[in-house]
Amino acid sequence: MKIALLAGTNRPGSNTRKVVAQLETIYADLGHTPVVVDLAQLPAEIFLPSSYAEKPASFAPFNDAILAADGIHVVTPEYNGGMPGVLKYFIDMLKFPESFERRPVAFTGIAAGVWGALRPVEQLQAIFGYRNAYIYPERVFIPAVHGHFGADGGISTPEMLARLKSQAAGFAVFVQAVGPKN
Repeated sequence: MKIALLAGTNRPGSNTRKVVAQLETIYADLGHTPVVVDLAQLPAEIFLPSSYAEKPASFAPFNDAILAADGIHVVTPEYNGGMPGVLKYFIDMLKFPESFERRPVAFTGIAAGVWGALRPVEQLQAIFGYRNAYIYPERVFIPAVHGHFGADGGISTPEMLARLKSQAAGFAVFVQAVGPKN
């Protein structure tokens, strides 16, 4: 099963990307094929106003990764009480309606604060619900995110690692249960 791991920021060296790397390992260990969609790699031309009318060819791999996924696991940080603008823009640039229509989606939120990105995850749930995605109910919130990484950049706190593993295993079952779109 193909799981797209969406790193919901374009900030270089982000903690979001570190969590995505951890999930990449977890999904691979579960026997699934994780495909990372890293917004830090978006081509500059996607931000041109002309991209609304016609997407540049360099955006195709990002769009194709979402369309080919059986499920999407979104990892979002919290910026100023919401999701990063680049994440919303990315969602807006994807093909409508097929990018999310009846596609299973899971959410992990990370933040420096105590709520672990609850607000952006709830905002994303509303957007993906509007787009008729199947929302996986087990969300993981990582508060005080800086304190959860070891020297190797991976999640070092056993409780948080267990929660991510539980979420990934449950999401894989959910994707199978609702029937992969592809």
